[in-house]
Amino acid sequence: MALIERNRWWMVAVDAALLTAALVGAFWLRFDFTIPPYYRAYFWQILLFVVGLRLALLILSGVYRGVWRYISVGDLVAIAKAVTIGTLLVASASFLLRRLMARSLFTLEWLEGYPVSVLVGEWLGDIILIGGFRLFLRLFKQYRTAARYRNSERRRVLLVGAGDAGEMVARQLQAHPEYGYQAVAFIDDDPRKRGRQIHGIPIAGNRGDLAAVVARHRVQEIIIAIPSAAGEVVREVVEHCKQAKVRFKIVPGIKEIIEGDVSLNQIREVELEDLLRRPPVTVDLDQVAGYLQGKTVLITGAGGSIGAELCRQIADFGPSRLVLVGRGENSIYEIEAELRRTRPGLALGVTIGDVTDRSRMARVFRDYRPGVVFHAAAHKHVPMMEHNPGEAVKNNILGTRTVAELALRYRTGRFVLISTDKAVNPSSVMGATKRLAEEVVRSLGGPRRTKFIVVRFGNVLGSRGSVVPLFKRQIAAGGPVTVTHPEVERYFMTIPEAVQLVIQAGAMGRGGEVFVLDMGKPVRIVDLARDLIALSGLEPDRDIRIEYTGLRPGEKLYEELFTAEEGMNATRNAKIFRARTAPARPAGVARCVARLARAAGTGNDRAVVALLARCLPTFTPEANAGRG
Repeated sequence: MALIERNRWWMVAVDAALLTAALVGAFWLRFDFTIPPYYRAYFWQILLFVVGLRLALLILSGVYRGVWRYISVGDLVAIAKAVTIGTLLVASASFLLRRLMARSLFTLEWLEGYPVSVLVGEWLGDIILIGGFRLFLRLFKQYRTAARYRNSERRRVLLVGAGDAGEMVARQLQAHPEYGYQAVAFIDDDPRKRGRQIHGIPIAGNRGDLAAVVARHRVQEIIIAIPSAAGEVVREVVEHCKQAKVRFKIVPGIKEIIEGDVSLNQIREVELEDLLRRPPVTVDLDQVAGYLQGKTVLITGAGGSIGAELCRQIADFGPSRLVLVGRGENSIYEIEAELRRTRPGLALGVTIGDVTDRSRMARVFRDYRPGVVFHAAAHKHVPMMEHNPGEAVKNNILGTRTVAELALRYRTGRFVLISTDKAVNPSSVMGATKRLAEEVVRSLGGPRRTKFIVVRFGNVLGSRGSVVPLFKRQIAAGGPVTVTHPEVERYFMTIPEAVQLVIQAGAMGRGGEVFVLDMGKPVRIVDLARDLIALSGLEPDRDIRIEYTGLRPGEKLYEELFTAEEGMNATRNAKIFRARTAPARPAGVARCVARLARAAGTGNDRAVVALLARCLPTFTPEANAGRG
């Protein structure tokens, strides 16, 4: 078999023999195992014509480019098509070719009155023999592999989910016993599947039966194969797995496997993102490509979590150049190296610079003249900005004003500001400065060439400022895991999902809008901590202690996505809303920013906080009252 697969001419030779056998068999069946003398006289012509024609069609159909041992339904369909076309051509030739070639040296008299029953019998025999032989090779290969590992120790696996992903996992487990796993049962919530089998593996119950199925089938490991499930479903399954005291893993989401079928090396440990999983974000790729393709796109804060993901995703939409701007040389170097490795044809511009440095930013805009700007650079750490309000003003407000004004001067088509839910009724300096940054951008809107757009969202899992990396470090150190308050809630989204929506919002904006991303339901931080501890194989409050430290300066129990005055309007994307904002106040915003710039320049933190409160009546800086 290995020889046949290494040399495709052997494959052609085997098919020639099978086609010959099918042709002889069809004549025998038609004429009671005695071929009439008339057809015996022309049999070599019949054989050369029919077999040669069918082999040529099989070659043209691409059958010999496949690997026999991995024959699929698609391969069988290709074989059936090639054989059927050959049969139709022979049938047509019996009426046409004999007359056209009657005077040639290679006579085709035998085609006149060629038996239809022979055509049909040969057609059926060709499909059965050629397809069946390939199927035999695949089954023989699987049998040899299974026999080799029949007596080896394999872990008994329960598959949660009897859909497409579960079927593919079961198939791979059966095809690769060398990996040491044996699927013994499925569970699925569809009652119509109960008691049925997939590849000989029984569907033994639903999620509620998990513990009983584990005991009955002596399950040693569980694979969750429901990649489209909502977070609460995965959370419930994980809870059942923990109660059954069995190790569990998960098949990745559809986005992670979109390039191909599920494979065993894609199955991984359950991560926190799986428990928060939301329905897949849908992006209008044609519309997105329209405003990014062929454009120079500039991203500030390109070394940060959001900025770097913006770089990765925008690079796939065909910009003429991607310009990376950031202050931290190490983070910019890392994303540049990644992009040069993964997208070697992408034109890159890399700039180390501070968005508050107007002359440096002016040089960047003058050199690259970007068509689209994503402004992600900002100071985001809430407690740290409470102690450094002047720096928050310089970076978040003055830096935004600098980049936005330069975008206007150099006729940038779109400017997208990345904002935060902490800008809504802010209680922190960071939130207040981001709210004023929104106002700065909106005040520059109007009937101008540049469309200014604000996109507001909450926390993202895995970002540098997220609690998740902190919790993981604390768990690795043996605890305690520190949570500020048992009732603190936050909105969460994965970084790739948030960036997809930011790019989509940038396409939807006509200028002056504040778009708000649907973050789903808020999640209690203490629940995140407990989930991470459990996913680490430990038990909260027994193996790892949770300690409450009290709210930090500027921190709120709950975050909001809209103010009471704003409200929201739906957009054509169900995950993106538009805030109903009051008209921009360019003159008032300009006066506030000028005063804040002077106060920040003097280093008078008390004056900075007082001015923020004066400019933003919704800002409640209780934590800053005693600052001198």
